[in-house]
Amino acid sequence: MDLGIAGKTALVCGASKGLGLGCAEALVREGVNVVIVARGEEALQAAAARLTAARAGSTGAVAPFVKYAAADITTPEGRAAAFAVHADYDIVVTNAGGPPPGDFRDWDREAWIKAVDANMLTPIELIKATVDGMAARGYGRIVNITSSSVKSPIDILGLSNGARSGLTGFVAGVARTSIAAKGVTINNLLPGAFDTDRLKGTFASSAKKTGQDIETLRAARQKGIPAGRFGNPEEFGAVCAFLCSMQAGYITGQNVLTDGGAYPGTY
Repeated sequence: MDLGIAGKTALVCGASKGLGLGCAEALVREGVNVVIVARGEEALQAAAARLTAARAGSTGAVAPFVKYAAADITTPEGRAAAFAVHADYDIVVTNAGGPPPGDFRDWDREAWIKAVDANMLTPIELIKATVDGMAARGYGRIVNITSSSVKSPIDILGLSNGARSGLTGFVAGVARTSIAAKGVTINNLLPGAFDTDRLKGTFASSAKKTGQDIETLRAARQKGIPAGRFGNPEEFGAVCAFLCSMQAGYITGQNVLTDGGAYPGTY
């Protein structure tokens, strides 16, 4: 299927590896120009090289460009760096590393402010910076990578549960304002258990807390997923690319769960 977005330009955050990189690669294959942002320059350069190789098979008459900004997108300076590379984005994929797991008794005010700043306020700032330009051009797609914990909280991820739920509430309102009639959609993409460094860190924390070994914890988690496995960044990226497509123009304000069927609820 031709998603109809060749020639558009996307900002993809946290894209040096994992789910962010999966999204960037899927967009490049659709002929989308991408600017990727992450803090680690070495990993970012490797990601840019991978995307440059991927664009050889992209759709569209002109090969998309791949650019990057080594910056912390959760800071005003980092966001300025991303917009210095390219000013007007048609697609924005927000993504920031989740706050550390732990016991809520150990989190002070500073830990909470840091979590909210990265996982709620940063996406809001990026939406604010781009949504009016998108509306003026008649097309825009914003996809926020959040977490399945928004629907099914994980006890050791309380910082993430709280901050990302705040973003979810904000998006539910702003996605349904006048921008919806101007071709701009805002959706949240909720990953379940994907085989990334983040998941490995969660298992390490659980192992320390419970005394179980990591492989036992991995096996137990997989057993609870109807698909019988963890997801991979490539399939996650494909869902992201679809939400950015012309065909997805009637989908907005939604929380799209990608978890292999792990969430047991009807709604």
